[in-house]
Amino acid sequence: MHSLYEPHGTEAAGGAARILVVDDDPTVAEVVTGYLHRAGFDVDRADDGPTALTRAAAHRPDLVVLDLMLPGMDGLEVCRRMRDDGPVPVIMLTARGDEDDRILGLEVGADDYVTKPFSPRELVLRVESVLRRSRPAGTAQHRLAAAGLTVDPDARRATKNGTELALTLREFDLLAFFLRHPGRAYSREDLMREVWGWDFGDLSTVTVHVRRLRGKVEDDPARPRLIETVWGVGYRFEPGEAVS
Repeated sequence: MHSLYEPHGTEAAGGAARILVVDDDPTVAEVVTGYLHRAGFDVDRADDGPTALTRAAAHRPDLVVLDLMLPGMDGLEVCRRMRDDGPVPVIMLTARGDEDDRILGLEVGADDYVTKPFSPRELVLRVESVLRRSRPAGTAQHRLAAAGLTVDPDARRATKNGTELALTLREFDLLAFFLRHPGRAYSREDLMREVWGWDFGDLSTVTVHVRRLRGKVEDDPARPRLIETVWGVGYRFEPGEAVS
C-alpha cells in the first residue's frame, strides 16, 4: 500500500488527478484538502452547490468529494446536475446513521460514500480506489458482448442493442464483471470484493447498484431475466447465449 504522504495521485500520462471538494464546513474542507494535496492530488474547493457546479463547468474534475448536506442546493441535486454534463466519479459524505440518505446518494449515481466522522486517510484510499477503476487498464482488454449488450473496457463504453448506456463508474464495472462471468452466482460480499475492491463495507451499496443496473439493461426491470436474484446467495448473470 502506498504511503499517504507520497505523491501517488500523479498519473504518468495526465499529471495529477483533479479533485473537487464540496463541503460547507471549512474545517472539514481544509482537512480533506490537506490530506489530498499531500497524497499528490490537485485539489479545488467549493462551499456550496452553485459554486461547485461553476467550478466543475470551468474545469471538469476527475473526481468530486461531495457533502450531502449543503445549504440551498443539497448534494443530491449537485450530483444530478453534474451528471447531466457527463460522467464524473462522486464520493458522497454523509452523516453517520442516515442510511436513507446514503441510499439516495447511491441512487442518484454516487460511486461511493464515507460517513462522518471519518478518517481522512480512509477517504484518500477511497479516492484512489475510485480513480483506479475509472481509468483504462494499462493493457488492452477484450470487448464483451452478450444478450444485446456490449462493453468496451478500454473505451469505457457500453451499449444495449446499439444504443449507448449512461452508466456510472460502478455500474459499468459491475456490468463488465457480469459479462466476464456468466452463469455463476456471486454473493454481495463477492461482488463488493471483486468489483469495488473492498473486503468489507455496507452491502446495500451492491444492492442499490444492481437495482440501478437492472433499470438500464433489463427490458422489464421488475422481472429481470439477465441479472437474476439467486435467493440465499446473491446474483447471477444469465445471458441465454455465449458471451463473446
